[in-house]
Amino acid sequence: MRKRSKRVEGHRTTVDRAKRYELAEACELVKKTANAKFDETVDIAVRLGVNPRHADQMVRGAVVLPHGTGQTVRLAVFAKGDKAKEAQEAGADIVGDADLVQKVQEGFLEFDRVIASPDMMGLVGKLGRVLGPRGLMPNPKVGTVTAEIGRAVREAKGGKIQYRVEKAGIVHVRVGKASFSAQALVENVQALVGTLIRQKPSTAKGTYLRSVTVSSSMGPGLRLDPAQFSQKLVEG
Repeated sequence: MRKRSKRVEGHRTTVDRAKRYELAEACELVKKTANAKFDETVDIAVRLGVNPRHADQMVRGAVVLPHGTGQTVRLAVFAKGDKAKEAQEAGADIVGDADLVQKVQEGFLEFDRVIASPDMMGLVGKLGRVLGPRGLMPNPKVGTVTAEIGRAVREAKGGKIQYRVEKAGIVHVRVGKASFSAQALVENVQALVGTLIRQKPSTAKGTYLRSVTVSSSMGPGLRLDPAQFSQKLVEG
C-alpha cells in the first residue's frame, strides 16, 4: 500500500469529507490546509443544474472579484487612436492594431487576456484559430469587446474574471490565494456564486446550485452547503 504523505494525513484529521461547511469556516480551513512552500491558489468548483449542450442553458460571463485573484494579468489590447491611448493610460501591457494582429499571427502570445475595441474586430477575427482554442478570443458577452476600453482594462487588472460552464455543468475558476484573509476569500466567493445564481437560465429545471467546493492548489476539497447562497439571494 502506498504510504500517504504527512500533509495528506494532516488533511484527513482536519477536514471532514462528509460535512457541508459554511463558507466562512471553509475559507479558514482552506488557509489552514494550504501548507505548501508556495502561495497556493484558491479555486472554486460550482456544479450547476444545466445542460450546456443547449444554447439557452449555457452560463458564461464575467465578474469583478472584490479582492482580485492575486494573479498578475498580462493584458493585450487591440485598439487604435484615442482608444489605444486610453488603454495605455489604464495600464494595458501590450497595445496595437494591425501590427499586433500580425505579430500574433507570427506566434506572439505573451499575454493572459485580450480586449478589443469594436472597430478592431474585423482584424481580430482573423485570429480566431489562434486565440479561440486558448480561450482568449474577445467577446462582447464577457465585456472584452467594448468601446469602454479604459474601464475594461482597469477591471481586468483589478480582478475581473471570466467563467464558462463546462460540459459536465461545472464552473471552475480561481478566487484568490491562500495568503488572502479568510474574509477576502469569503467576499470573492460570494461575488462569484451570487452572479451565477442571478444568471440562472429560465429553462433550467430542478436544483440549480448542485454543489460548491473550494480548495487550494495542494489542499483537500471542502464541500459547502449550497443552500446558504440561495438563501442570501432570497434575503437580498
